[in-house]
Amino acid sequence: MIASSPTDVGPALKAIVESACELCDAYDAAVARKDGDSLRFSAHHGPIPINLEKWPINRNWTAGRAFVDRLPVHVADLSESDEFPEGRAHALRMGHRSILSVPLLQENESIGAIVLRRNEVHPFTDKQVALLQTFADQAVIAIGNVRLFEQVQARTRELAKSLDDLRAAQDRLVQTEKLASLGQLTAGIAHEIKNPLNFVNNFAAVSAELMDELNRSLADTKLTDTTREEVDELSGMLKGNLQKIVQHGRRADSIVKNMLLHSREGGGEHRLSDINALVEESLNLAYHGARAEKPLFDVTLKSELDPAAGSAEVFPQEISRVLLNLISNGFYAVTKRQMGSGAAGYEPVVIATTRDRGDSIEIRIRDNGTGIADEVKEKMFNPFFTTKPAGEGTGLGLSMSHDIIVKQHGGTIDVTTEPGKFTEFTILLPRKSSFAENNKK
Repeated sequence: MIASSPTDVGPALKAIVESACELCDAYDAAVARKDGDSLRFSAHHGPIPINLEKWPINRNWTAGRAFVDRLPVHVADLSESDEFPEGRAHALRMGHRSILSVPLLQENESIGAIVLRRNEVHPFTDKQVALLQTFADQAVIAIGNVRLFEQVQARTRELAKSLDDLRAAQDRLVQTEKLASLGQLTAGIAHEIKNPLNFVNNFAAVSAELMDELNRSLADTKLTDTTREEVDELSGMLKGNLQKIVQHGRRADSIVKNMLLHSREGGGEHRLSDINALVEESLNLAYHGARAEKPLFDVTLKSELDPAAGSAEVFPQEISRVLLNLISNGFYAVTKRQMGSGAAGYEPVVIATTRDRGDSIEIRIRDNGTGIADEVKEKMFNPFFTTKPAGEGTGLGLSMSHDIIVKQHGGTIDVTTEPGKFTEFTILLPRKSSFAENNKK
């Protein structure tokens, strides 16, 4: 019975009290186990069920004395004994006369008691006392086995979790090494591209100015009408081409700068930071930056910051980059919807929310702009993917944001959206970012 019930001591104790009652010719048998400052009956066998109630641990009843003294207590006639006032009162109510209580000893410490009772005056023999002590030892084994099984199970769960954590750490370490190598390669390529790109941008800008000078010089030259038209057409085409070179060159230069940012190691100081303060600061910076670029820009900013959100171990500069990017994307989306639909009564709104999530902090950035189509949503975190016109986006903002939150801080970033209505980014940031500290090291 003990072997077949490794997770539940109940069946084993039930079998023990049944066998003890029958072999020792008792009226009933019960096992009481320590429960705080009391003994609680947890198994019983006999014609009349008993309430599995608690009794105080003291020497005023036989099981309590056996527990305290760690010795068997045998009373021939409980109704005639004045040593056990609590047990005697109970015996008179129940009709019990002879009683035998044996402690359950585990490493010489009492963990309970086993009790045999008879309704007539019929003392138990020495052989029956020894037999009950054997049953008590079996009960201790059953209780100990269950406790050991539970400890083994708990330890197994801890080891399994440790193994999962170790595998996750190994995966992250491999990913970090890959990212470091890729970052070095990206930085090298970006530096190599930057110099010739600067020459292209500079010469394109100078060439556009030279075209203006050439047109001014030709203005005083006598040409036939046909030749003049051809010259004006060619110079216009050249100037248009140069403007496109400048426009796309600037975008390429922006991409190179973002590649260098993307590949750089670390992200400033890793420290405990107030997340609400970072969110509020990012809102203000993004708004004033947008107003500086476009003085007529206007949007309603709302913040719902949970005071319980508190602090997290982060690279604050990197988290601010993520927040600025998401808020700026929100500004772009509401401006695009305002200009595109022109719906009457439309009010552009961007909302920043924080919530305490126990071991993590939740940050939400929501806008009521154009939303994101499903086919775009699948690719939005891919490097260099953008839906913005040439010169307005590099396609690295969301990619970098994903890497900062997921790979650098061990968090998550998700998006929910409905085209034409809203977009909401949800960041879950761990409070303790040990992985980020390891990356820093």
